[in-house]
Amino acid sequence: MFLLLGAFTIGSAALDARAVPAGGVTKAGSMEKSTMRVAVCQILAIDGDREGNFRRIEYALETAQAGHADIAAFPESVILGWENPDAHRVATTIPGGDSDRIAALARKFGLMIAIGLDEKDGEHLYDSAILVDKAGKLLWKHRKLNVLPELMDPPYSVGKPEDIGAVDTEYGRIGVVICADTFVDAYAERIRELKPDLMLVPYGWAAEVEKWPEHEKDMERLVISRANMWKCPVVGTDLVGVMMHGPWKGQTYGGGSVVADGSGNVLALLRDRDVEVRVVELPVTSRNK
Repeated sequence: MFLLLGAFTIGSAALDARAVPAGGVTKAGSMEKSTMRVAVCQILAIDGDREGNFRRIEYALETAQAGHADIAAFPESVILGWENPDAHRVATTIPGGDSDRIAALARKFGLMIAIGLDEKDGEHLYDSAILVDKAGKLLWKHRKLNVLPELMDPPYSVGKPEDIGAVDTEYGRIGVVICADTFVDAYAERIRELKPDLMLVPYGWAAEVEKWPEHEKDMERLVISRANMWKCPVVGTDLVGVMMHGPWKGQTYGGGSVVADGSGNVLALLRDRDVEVRVVELPVTSRNK
């Protein structure tokens, strides 16, 4: 069951650095809901256009709020652009400038937000994703493991497999990994052991223009297979746009975001090569009480 709607704004709140666990499962609230509404926010991201990308994030959040969403799920590296070498210079820490703005938006719109963003930590640049609650508290941070180092010089630093984890929330146990992490069976097995109730996966699913829309089917099949393996709904949110740097310059992010239930049934398939925000209603069925 799903519906679609549309909108935007901003607030200000700091993320709590102490809320970032190292791995495994943490508690972040009781599980009281019978259903949750996830807004799949398939937005346009333009490399290096931080302010424009934040504006597009806000528009999507306004749409999500109008659709009475509980959680807004965004793609990979939506603030600076995936594999953008300038991120080595302009990315911020987590907590820090960009993640604090996401926390402010969570408070402003009263939504939990999962989003991919680049993270600077000393000399290291990580392709990261965060889950922030409605009060702007950082519930989880994941650093991408399968970083495709051939696409950027210097490449993203690699996260630690032992830090794959999940957090217990009012909507059940939620896990977050990023795009190509879902390719790796060992990482997928670690997730299965955590028994998540929902997986949120930011994607940057790119290919040459002529490979679309068939390339969407590859992502759809991947999401279905992981949902089957994990026995929980999976929300795979892709970008719309064009890669502007490196060996894949000119390749297209074609949308086609996917929501599958814990049996691998497709509940929603978003538009091909166009922006869309769609709210999907999912049951809250915790396996971890």
